[in-house]
Amino acid sequence: MTPTTESGPQTLAWLRGAVRDEAAVRDRLTDRLAYAHDASHFRLTPRAVVMASTAEEVGRVFAAAGKAGAPVAFRSGGTSLSGQAGTDGILIDTRRHFRDIEVLDDGARVRVGPGATVRQVNARLARWGRKLGPDPASEVACTIGGVVANNSSGMACGTWANSYATLESLSLVLPSGTELDTGAPDADEQLRAGEPELHAGLLRLRDRLRGDSVLRDRVTRQFSMKNTMGYGLNSFLDHDSASDILAHLVVGSEGTLAFVSSIVLRTVPLLGHARTGLLVFDDLAAATAALPELVATGPATVELLDATSLRVGQNADRADATLKALAVERHAALLVEDQADTAAEADGLVDAAGRTLELIPTVVPAALSADPAQRAAHWHVRKGLYAMVAEARPAGTTALLEDIVVPVPELLPTCEALTALFDRHGYRDSVIFGHAKDGNIHFMLTERLGDGVPLDRFARFTDDMVDLVLGRGGSLKAEHGTGRMMAPFVRRQYGDELYDMMREVKRLCDPRGLLNPGVVLSDDAGAHLRALKSSPPVEEEVDRCVECGFCEPVCPSRDLTTTPRQRIVLRREIESARREGDRAMYESLVAEYDYDATQTCAVDGMCQTTCPVTINTGDLVRRLRAEQTGRVADTAWSVAARHWDLATRTAARALDAAARLPLPLVTKANHAARVLAGTDTVPLWSPELPEGGQRRRVERDRGRSPSAILFSSCTGTMFGTTGLGSAEALRRLCERAGITVGTPHDLPALCCGTPWKSKGLTRGYDTMADKVLPALWDATRQGELPVVSDAASCTEGLRHMIGTGDEPYRRLRVVDAVEFTATTLMPLLTVTAKADSVALHPTCSATRLGIDTHLYSVAAAVSGNVVVPDEWNCCGFAGDRGLLHPELTASATARQAAELTSNAEQSGGHDAHVSCNRTCELGMTRATGHTYEHLVELVERATRPRPQ
Repeated sequence: MTPTTESGPQTLAWLRGAVRDEAAVRDRLTDRLAYAHDASHFRLTPRAVVMASTAEEVGRVFAAAGKAGAPVAFRSGGTSLSGQAGTDGILIDTRRHFRDIEVLDDGARVRVGPGATVRQVNARLARWGRKLGPDPASEVACTIGGVVANNSSGMACGTWANSYATLESLSLVLPSGTELDTGAPDADEQLRAGEPELHAGLLRLRDRLRGDSVLRDRVTRQFSMKNTMGYGLNSFLDHDSASDILAHLVVGSEGTLAFVSSIVLRTVPLLGHARTGLLVFDDLAAATAALPELVATGPATVELLDATSLRVGQNADRADATLKALAVERHAALLVEDQADTAAEADGLVDAAGRTLELIPTVVPAALSADPAQRAAHWHVRKGLYAMVAEARPAGTTALLEDIVVPVPELLPTCEALTALFDRHGYRDSVIFGHAKDGNIHFMLTERLGDGVPLDRFARFTDDMVDLVLGRGGSLKAEHGTGRMMAPFVRRQYGDELYDMMREVKRLCDPRGLLNPGVVLSDDAGAHLRALKSSPPVEEEVDRCVECGFCEPVCPSRDLTTTPRQRIVLRREIESARREGDRAMYESLVAEYDYDATQTCAVDGMCQTTCPVTINTGDLVRRLRAEQTGRVADTAWSVAARHWDLATRTAARALDAAARLPLPLVTKANHAARVLAGTDTVPLWSPELPEGGQRRRVERDRGRSPSAILFSSCTGTMFGTTGLGSAEALRRLCERAGITVGTPHDLPALCCGTPWKSKGLTRGYDTMADKVLPALWDATRQGELPVVSDAASCTEGLRHMIGTGDEPYRRLRVVDAVEFTATTLMPLLTVTAKADSVALHPTCSATRLGIDTHLYSVAAAVSGNVVVPDEWNCCGFAGDRGLLHPELTASATARQAAELTSNAEQSGGHDAHVSCNRTCELGMTRATGHTYEHLVELVERATRPRPQ
């Protein structure tokens, strides 16, 4: 069904007038549909998306929406699973501008904007040996706003360190527009003066609940376990003042009571030493029977995985060898971890649990290991389980992940009854996993939703599941929030009196029903069966995606156009429009997709590094680019591949000419060419670009047999440097270390293939590969010598070319210059002149290659202080992307550049700015105004012999 549109400058004038920049209101069909999807199985298309930048602006949006009768909801990380982050009204994006992080009291507290992710906050806190209490599996992408709004917990925090328990204060914008900092000394007086009815009503509810022993006991029992159903009525028992009660009611309220513009949380110790083990049992009964004894030993986490979970986990790329070797039948496992501040303390915990570990009936001897690689493998499986299970779902179906909690003694009968429900309703290959220590389990099933398909089976299963959980004394939601999915069942869980109290809380805070109606509370018995998303088969990357959003924080275009998840959901929307025969919608989406999704994708592959199912959306974009490439462009790039030496030198001389000609003449001609040929064809020249470089040097036989083959990047020919350049610096380092290097005899004509690969130009790519692979094979003496590449993207490109090439070329070894310097050169060199401070920009290729640790270790060897900005991300230059679309690099580097500027103002800046890829150096130079160079150039200066 085609969403209604309100396009045109006047239709949303009432909303645009509420924001400082009218461009912050987005109502194109592409923008609205990109935000219609989140990690849940619901799909609601907003009338508009607002990129609000301040709390005051949110208040003005509330006022405008209230007058227009338009509901308002909030979206940050979009990782929520119960439908609470979508609306058919006005959707406010709180991630774009609310990302500030301020560490307080040496890490004991932290003030955070709702748009910062858990991982980002924990990275800052780690310097003080602290972390956030909530530890959800989605920590790479879920934001603090969502964590607080859902009262998220996770693997280890239980109820003692969840959002509710660690909250100190909130800065709120109420639906009336009133702003309140509940941490202010006079917060309660401010609330009484600004919102007298709300203040009095909260105290009235407090006294009513405290005065009724039956209701009080019921609330105490409900919230003695993890529980995110309805509103947190325990706030009335745990807190006295109206302002503190309000702050804690907002926790878990899912955007239905107020907007949270800032949060202050108390932190917990970061226990840096862990002992981890996957304990495998014959079946679920044996695993759950062992729980009491295991929990008594005091582990930080005990995670349950059923047989289906184990089978899926075996297919994970980083699964532990023991798990891979297991012949899974009816097995179940407990992932157990002890955590401590020191290694000795961690070992002591394991020793104390030794007798228990010996006696429990595991399939293989139970053991907790200190091996970090093994630990990482286990948690990779556990944290990615939902997405990995969902990836295997039948085409056209949607994965539904539910979240329940029961008293721990009821865990086994609940799991057995759930399994029986799966069988009764015909849900095959459903999975059960979760936080066994808390009696909190997740289960997943797949269903065909949307497009008018019958939902009788899903409805019957849900009713039976509700009866089961409530019959066991549990809660229908433990940590994922009530959302739309469980809102119709809140009354059943709490009873009429407590439900009416929740209704009164909503009325007091939001008398107009402006915020997120239908979420948390709903009297519509069928609300959970409406606005469901469909998933039409499209193409491999699209069909595998479960829309979890883990990819979004690392995407360089996330603040400019679209994210990997949005690129995928828009492909689904395009396919739906095609199937429905909606030509207008189809053509509109396709036209806008070109720039929003295809042209401004950096194809850097960073999305793959955080995707639980390793989708590289860049592969999809490259294929789409190939389909769009015309015959002329394809031929031109194929010719360039055959004559690459000439092509790179021509580009270099063009840069020389541009630097010498009058600026107005160059810019006028350049802009005219871009208008004529297209902005995705002709690069944009700008004055900070260097002159051209020199033709790559071929090492001739000097009578010494080489120990390595240098494959210097062609970007060094096209773009000159102010210093030696990476290739010459690496040559000098090798000579200084006594290592002889050679080169392919036709090096100037060779390339790693990335320029063709990034554009999907397979003909030109194959032409280049046909030249490069034999040349390297010959130069390396049939794979005997390593190939050393002086640019990380070229290292990655060469490895891909070799990996997809024919035998015997797959025996070729490519080592990045950074790794070669760390492992081979540095032990043979003497540092004579350390820099005081260095700003380091790791690249996306370095991250994907896994050489970030080498990058940092080399920088640390030649500098007293190495600074990687907290806001580091891919620069988005991406070969020629930053030249074709400089706005991509500007957006991707804006926060990192601002941080570097702030650091320079506070501490005097850095002696050098380094990276490991020439085009990234250009991008960061443009973004910051500081000249970036390759790390090996700094190493070369730092290891020069002292004058005699």
